Formats: sequence, C-alpha cells, structure tokens
Amino acid sequence: MGTLSTPVPAERNPAEHKQSGHEPSRLALIGVHGFGAHHLQNLERLQANGVVRLVAVADPNPPAPGALPPGTAVFSNLDELLAGTPALDLVIVATPIQTHAQLALTTLPHADLYLEKPPVASLADFNRLQEAATAAGRIVQVGFQSLGSRALQAIDELLAAGEIGTLLGISATGRWVRDRAYYKRSRWAGKRSLDGVDVVDGVATNPLAHAIATALRIAGAKTVDDLASVDTDLYRANDIEADDTSVIRIRTAAGVPITCALTLCAAESVEPYITLQGSEGTAVFHYTEDRLTVSSAAGKRETVYGRVDLTEDLLEHRRSAPGSATAPLISPLADSGAFMQVLEAIRTAESPALIPEQYVTWEGEGDAARPVVDGIEDALERATAAHATFSELGLPWARPAVDAGRPVLSLPDGGELGGAALLATVQSGTGLAVRLSPRPYLHPVRTLAGVPVTDHLPADHPWHLGAGFTLQDVNGTNFWGGKTYIRASGRYEERQDHGRIIERSTVSGPGLLEQELSWQAPDGAELLRERRTTGSRQLDRRTWQLELRTELTAVVDSSLGSPGSNGAPGSGYGGFFWRLPACAEAEVFTAEGRGEPEVHGSASPWLAWAADFPGGPATVVFAAPAEAPDPWFVRMADYPAVGSALAWDRPVELAAGDSLVRTFTAWIVDAKLSPAVVAELVANRVSAGG
Repeated sequence: MGTLSTPVPAERNPAEHKQSGHEPSRLALIGVHGFGAHHLQNLERLQANGVVRLVAVADPNPPAPGALPPGTAVFSNLDELLAGTPALDLVIVATPIQTHAQLALTTLPHADLYLEKPPVASLADFNRLQEAATAAGRIVQVGFQSLGSRALQAIDELLAAGEIGTLLGISATGRWVRDRAYYKRSRWAGKRSLDGVDVVDGVATNPLAHAIATALRIAGAKTVDDLASVDTDLYRANDIEADDTSVIRIRTAAGVPITCALTLCAAESVEPYITLQGSEGTAVFHYTEDRLTVSSAAGKRETVYGRVDLTEDLLEHRRSAPGSATAPLISPLADSGAFMQVLEAIRTAESPALIPEQYVTWEGEGDAARPVVDGIEDALERATAAHATFSELGLPWARPAVDAGRPVLSLPDGGELGGAALLATVQSGTGLAVRLSPRPYLHPVRTLAGVPVTDHLPADHPWHLGAGFTLQDVNGTNFWGGKTYIRASGRYEERQDHGRIIERSTVSGPGLLEQELSWQAPDGAELLRERRTTGSRQLDRRTWQLELRTELTAVVDSSLGSPGSNGAPGSGYGGFFWRLPACAEAEVFTAEGRGEPEVHGSASPWLAWAADFPGGPATVVFAAPAEAPDPWFVRMADYPAVGSALAWDRPVELAAGDSLVRTFTAWIVDAKLSPAVVAELVANRVSAGG
C-alpha cells in the first residue's frame, strides 16, 4: 500500500479560551531567561485568556523593561518573592539544574510546583523532593513537554492492538549540533558538578533528556522499580566535564530493551526520534514535531498530533474537585523516577572519555566552532540497531570493550613481522542482545598491514558478527539471529527462538586458538557441542592464511537447517560466514564466474573478494571445505558477505553422538588480486597439502 498522510490539527493550547467560573490562578515564575523566556511567553498567552495572573518573577538578572505584564512584581530571589507575594497558587521553576532541589524544597510549603527538567541532579535529591511534596500535600509537574503529545496515546493504542506485533525494543536517536558558545553561556554549562554541587549537564540529562524520558514513557517505565538495569557509555569531543556523545542502554523490569544514542557533535542537526521495533512492523515518533509514522502489514501512515501544554494541564488538575474523575497529571514528579534512575547512573559513572582529536573535525571559527565526530551518524545507527554501546561496537575512539584482553590470533613465532601483527581477536559475544543469538566470533580480522576485513553489528543486519561458524536452524533454535524463515507461512517471522553458543574453554597460543563450545536452546538445553580450532601462518610479506576447523557433535538427534532447507530458494545461509566491511570497487569471483549472480549458489573450489577497504586494498580468498563441496552464499548488492552453506537446500541430520567436520581456509592479502593470481595461490596451497 502507498504512504498515507493524515494531518490532524494541532491541539497545543486546548484551553485557548476565556476561563469561566474560576478566578485566575496566581502564579510566579522563577528564572525569566533561557527556557524561562519560553514560559514567560506562554504565561502571557494564558493571562490574556484569563487563566492565570503572573503576579511575580524572581531572577538575579532582572528582565528587560516591558518584558512582563503590567503589575508583575520583580524580585532578585525566591525567598524575597515568597516573603513579598502572599497566596500563590503555582510556582514555575526554570533555573539551572543545580538550583532545582533547593528552590523546589523552598517552594513546596507555599504553592504547587512546575519544575523544569531534569527535576533535580541526583536520586537522593529526588527522593527528598518526593517526601517534601507528599508532606506538604502539593502537586508537582515536571517539564518534560514531549509527554504532552497526543501521539503517545496513539502509540499506546497501536501497541495494545498489536499493530506492529510484539514490542521487541525501543531506541532513541538524537543528532544535534552545539558550538563553543553553547558551553560558554553560563558557569554550569557542560559541568558534572559546580562548587561541589551536582549539575550533570550532559547530552542525555539536559538537551536531549526528552528523548530518554519519552522512550521510558512509551515503555511504561515510570518509577525506579520499573528498571532492571542502566548501562552508560559516555564521551566528549568538547572541552567540558560532562558528556556530549553517549549511549545509554536501559532494560526495563518487563524486559524491554531501550537504547538511546545521542550526540551534540553531528555534522548537522536532525530532529530526534524514538523508534519502536515490533515483530510485525515499526513506529517512529519525532517527538519535537509530534509526528508519528507507522509501518506495518497494513501499509504506512504518518500523522501529526496535537500537544497538551503542561502548564495548562497542571492548572486544570488543580481546579478539579478532590475525588473527581479528572485525567491524571501528564508528568507528575513520581513518574520521573525511572528517568532519575538513568540520571543517577550517568552521575555516578566514570567521567566521560575524551574522543581523540584525530577522530574529530572542527567546523567554524571562534565561539561558532563546533566539533563533528567522524562517522557519528553511522555509529548512532549501529548502536540503536544492535542495542550496543560505542565500546561494544569497537569504534576506534571508544573505550576498550569488556572483551578487551580476549584471546587473539597472531603469527606463530612472530612470522616475518617479529610478532607485531595482531591478526584477529576472539569476541565472546556474551553481552549481545538475545535477538542477535550471542556467540563467539573473530573480529576484527586484519591484513598484515592492519586493514580490517571483517565487520560486526552492522545496522542493516546487527546479528552479522565478523567471521565464524553458526547455523540458522538447529531443531527449531535460531543460532543466526534476527527473524526465522517459516515454511508454513512462507515468510520470515519474529520468534522467541534465539539460542546462544557459549564458550566452555578457550586456549590460545602463537598461531593457534582452541575453543570448546556449547550450543544451547532458549531454555538452556544443550543441542550441540563444538570443538573449533583456528590457526594462522604467514605466507609472504603481504599474505597470511587462516584455517578454521569445526567439529560439531550432536548431544541429541539434531537437524541442521537453513532458510533454504526450510523452503526459501537461494537463501541457504548458515555454516561458515564472513561479514565484510563497507568497501569500494569490490569484485567477487571464482574460477568459473564473476559477480554475485554467477557465484552465489555455485560450488566452486574457491571464491575471492577483492576491494578497496577503508584501510587500503585487500583480497580475501576462501577455499571450499575439504570435506564437502558446499555451495557459496554471497551477498554484494545488499551488503558485503560471503558464506559456505552447510544446509543449502536440505538439512543435515545428525544422530545423537554423531559428529560433522568442516575445515575452511582463507587467505588475507594486502592487495587486490586477479583471478589468475588467486588460482595460483590456491593451487600452491593444495600442492603443498595445506
């Protein structure tokens, strides 16, 4: 179906009429500059409509003459305002983050409170504030304006109706631009603390805090108890204390993963958005525009919704009779508990790491200069697609991953390079999302000159993991990741069928890796045991050879299958698989053919991929397994990958106790080779009995 566009009139000001039956609420504004100027403009509108009367403001920097409605008193601080302004109904606090706690606590004995986001700068202050509000019997609204969007109700309804199937995960992507002047606007800008007081003015807690708050609201996570875990991965390109480029990964108590990938160092600003990944479709919410795009089996539609003003919502809530059936407050203080748990994780995390200058390009001059982190757009996309941190993605400017220090594959006796060549690292895969079918793999695999020739966690297929061995279907368990092809429906379906391959032991030495692996179903039952041996040796100054031998032993009667064996023609992937990085001028060829259409599905004794990789020209040559002429699985147009298909169009059956062996050889060369040179390379290997 085509794209449907359903414009809906905005409802940002539902009380855009004269108030009747009520006296205007007496209101004070603390902070008239910065975001306080936005509140001032809104209050002028509400006063013109008879909803409020702005009786006083407080700011150490007085407002410009004529900026306030006639009769508004001006004070330099809150204490003076409260002493000189009796009978206040509501106070709005729009001041720097580090002042929120004390101003809010001072206000609560006197009036209800509208408190700008983030409400406070620590979880301890949040708890104190909740206790004070309860003791005073006061209403507190937190200024997460995006939560007033009518789109959120529509999202609730589409999730309840199953329009996009089961909710698999939520991500938030924010790509904004901020220059040096942004961090010079005040003493507290970009600070983690100031004069011993918490500030926590980072990308995730201030400018793009709405992204996190909105994602939490969609997931139904409101209180501290609604979250199971929060992981932070914080960086900065600017000369500041706080983070300007970060991944915040959350898991709710209900098991929903939420990954927020945010930066103020993009090449250009893009409106932030929340993505809901469902088993049968997606929904994308641009929360600054109240725009929701839904893609499902029913087609694609886009709707722009109205928004309820949070000040009006609070005023309406105050006017409702006790015990009446009035709608609940949109952003009550108690519902910020989950957000405050995220802020607390950021506050207590290790200080943001400085991104090395070689990965940052500065654009502009003077205070207008701004940093652009190289490749940040792709990094954000990868992080949200895989629910992975920058560190786990292995970005060159990120902190070493938890897997740092893992066994590596090097040259025996150092080869001709004197032991300087790190050829590959064994990743455990233990921290990967369940949907990616966690498993060990090699990444990065490099040429002798250091050119990476593998990729992992790519945004298009985040379950593609470097170089390794895995299968899409073992007795109905998906060890590949992603969706599962179902013969009965003739399509790929999202299922809770993902297994994992666990390391029982890994032993490494010069030129050799030995792994004992356990293939386990979702319920933990062991289906297969694997002994995987990976060896390396140098052939010349530009070529090294990798050999991977796997011996699979069935623990129970096992059927080893693929989408091809389950009825998807030409999709027999599963077995040895090598995901290549993005490359230019790529060629794929065998002795008999050239190009994806000719080599895909062929059973040639070898296959080569030659390209200009980001680090330089290289060729990877793959020899078919010595034990069987399994067909080649090749992708070039959609993404760069090569595999040797174990179960191309029919499953391999193993009785309990039986074993299957496959041995694969690859040559990694620092040059783009011709078919003739590749044929000679393979022939020399065969003649040498290698």
